[in-house]
Amino acid sequence: MQDVLLHTPHATDRPLDEHKVPPLSDPLGAKGRREFNKLHKRLRRQTGNAIIDYGMIRDGDKVMVCLSGGKDSYTMLEILRNLQRNAPVDFSLVAVNLDQKQPGFPEQVLPDYLEGIGVEYHILERDTYSVVKEKTPEGKTTCALCSRLRRGSLYGFAEEIGATKIALGHHREDILETLFLNLFFGGSLKAMPPKLLSDDGRNIVIRPLAYCREADIAEFSHLMDFPIIPCNLCGSQPNLQRQVVKEMLAEWEKKHPGRLESMFKAVTKVAPSQLADRDLFDFAGLEEKQARRLADRIDILNE
Repeated sequence: MQDVLLHTPHATDRPLDEHKVPPLSDPLGAKGRREFNKLHKRLRRQTGNAIIDYGMIRDGDKVMVCLSGGKDSYTMLEILRNLQRNAPVDFSLVAVNLDQKQPGFPEQVLPDYLEGIGVEYHILERDTYSVVKEKTPEGKTTCALCSRLRRGSLYGFAEEIGATKIALGHHREDILETLFLNLFFGGSLKAMPPKLLSDDGRNIVIRPLAYCREADIAEFSHLMDFPIIPCNLCGSQPNLQRQVVKEMLAEWEKKHPGRLESMFKAVTKVAPSQLADRDLFDFAGLEEKQARRLADRIDILNE
């Protein structure tokens, strides 16, 4: 596989508060503008809370924003740019797109957009598409291999440009879908953490949109008229288990509003003693713990 790196930074020397927000797709009117502002503030607040709660960004961080061309990553970049202007810490942003050489990929869309808003960026070319198509048996999904190749390319490039954090655009529903995919098909109780240290210890991955609803992101993306680039590799595959789980969660939320919010709260409030992982909780040592507590109680009574 031949790898070509297009190292194309386009930093602007304009102050951040002078960056122009891309125009909305339609005139909204006064009521529509108020609703848009409420949506924008909600996404800012939720993203800011996630960053604070998990210590995602620190003073001096260089955050590599992984931009796929989808609604989630566009929204993440825009919200981070907004937060950057008034943040109590100083951090920089650099957008990175991995061009996987999918047939028909519109190569100029992201450069034109990023230059238009004055964001430094890099386009990283890796022909992972050919590798995935070659290695994946007919009828099997490409997601696992594609994800590994994409992750490896981005992790390595983050080190190359000196990025201290790698920002991914996963939102609340992504986290819950992963939880149920692992529960149903992986036999494990895990999801996507808002902040993660890579296995080799070289990169810290953050998910600033962890608290955000997909519906809010979709609406914001629509109103901002982002130039969406569809994924022709995985998004078009039939019978994806993730799509099945997504539909299941959407049906639950439709029948029982607030259920997804409750489930997400459960992900943040884990009680190890109420599960059955022997590595996570010392079940074998409960007798000794009981004996110590009884001894302490007797000592207090004898005082």
